[in-house]
Amino acid sequence: MSRVVIGPFNRVEGDLEVSLELDDTQHVVAARVNSPLFRGFESLLLGRAPLDALAIVPRICGICSVAQSVAAASALADAMGIRPTPNGLRATHLILAAENLADHISHFYLFFMPDFAHPAYAGQPWFAATAARFAAIRGSASAQALPARAGLLKLMGFLAGKWPHSLGLQPGGTTRALGISEKLRVLAQLRECRAFLEQTLFGDTLEAVAALDSHARLTAWAADRNGDFPAFLTLSERLGLDRIGRAWDRFLSHGAYAGEAGPLFPAGLWQPGAAPTALDPAQISEDCHHAWLVDASGPLHPAQGQTRVDADKPDAYTWCKAPRYAGQAREVGALARQLVAGQPLARDLVERHGASVLARITARMLELARVLPAMEDWARALVPGEPYCQGGSLPDDGAGAGLIEAARGSLGHWLAFRQGRISRYQIIAPTTWNFSPRDASGQPGPLEKALEGLPAGPDAPPTIQHVVRSFDPCMVCTVH
Repeated sequence: MSRVVIGPFNRVEGDLEVSLELDDTQHVVAARVNSPLFRGFESLLLGRAPLDALAIVPRICGICSVAQSVAAASALADAMGIRPTPNGLRATHLILAAENLADHISHFYLFFMPDFAHPAYAGQPWFAATAARFAAIRGSASAQALPARAGLLKLMGFLAGKWPHSLGLQPGGTTRALGISEKLRVLAQLRECRAFLEQTLFGDTLEAVAALDSHARLTAWAADRNGDFPAFLTLSERLGLDRIGRAWDRFLSHGAYAGEAGPLFPAGLWQPGAAPTALDPAQISEDCHHAWLVDASGPLHPAQGQTRVDADKPDAYTWCKAPRYAGQAREVGALARQLVAGQPLARDLVERHGASVLARITARMLELARVLPAMEDWARALVPGEPYCQGGSLPDDGAGAGLIEAARGSLGHWLAFRQGRISRYQIIAPTTWNFSPRDASGQPGPLEKALEGLPAGPDAPPTIQHVVRSFDPCMVCTVH
């Protein structure tokens, strides 16, 4: 038995280390994931006016700043008992979706695909062409992906004034009303994004990609396409990425993009062989047994949670808490959203081989294909001249929760305030779910489970990296 530490990982937002215990064949017996940088945003918010959260929490992260804003605004709206206006809700969906799709593009081109240009693959017949296309910084793909990502961020400028850290997102909607000319600019920007996705990423229409409903159809479709996603599918088949990276196969989603006709992606729970079940937020708890945080009260619901440092705690190995649903580790992310929503291709992939690397990346691609047409509908539905924001006032004492979906998965903000000041603020980010440590019962978090059994010796291919990046860690959100 031996032990190795991998990290810090590059191309990751924040700091990440993974400690692996290996057997005599150099395969992983157990993994422990360490989030080594404590930032303390939850403590920083205490004692401040509740609306200050709108200026502070976006600064948790420079990648998913909007998601933090939307969660905070939703929690405040819950405490105030108000809902955004129809225009405000559509604009909020557009802003959040623009960030989420920009994250999907960034993850695929800048974080995930460069691992196929790893020197360990230099002997493969596909290596030269793949490295020329996807190598970090030098590959030709980034020169096309970065303008597409920038276009989505420009869209947020039209709708929210700026990105990141905009104050345009408020409990009652958004502060920037669009006229007819700006609405047309939004639609034009979405057309540019559609062109990139259809011509460069997929080599087919978004509607055709969204209609794929089985692994067999996906494989047949990719064989006839020139595009970066089909190229990934070919590499995935050759490397067996449809059979590695399986965690607990238990999934959770807060639901995304709610509208008058229902959400685009519903909230719920799913696992193979069972029908989706409703999400009960009261079943969420945080276990701090292996975190450098005080856990004298045992697992707590975040509405009663606390963040108090215990840096010398025995058996602790991370600053990350261990979120659990009814005591179980749950995976969150694009794959969870698509599974709960009943997308047939996502379900077929997971029912065949579990939540693999292939399944997670494919789910993000499905979201690009499914969400951008919805964005076009939301933009067309904006009504110039009608209000974008609903007014409201905060009571002196109150509480609220904001449960949304960021690109990486389920994000929750829980706040309470007394006499006009925040008395409690707790956040569970997507990577907190996926990169959680063991809990008091010894149950590993999803990534820790997914790494078990993988080769990790000095001559092993970068399999560990593929699995870690398939979850797309954002460690600064994890330790907020």
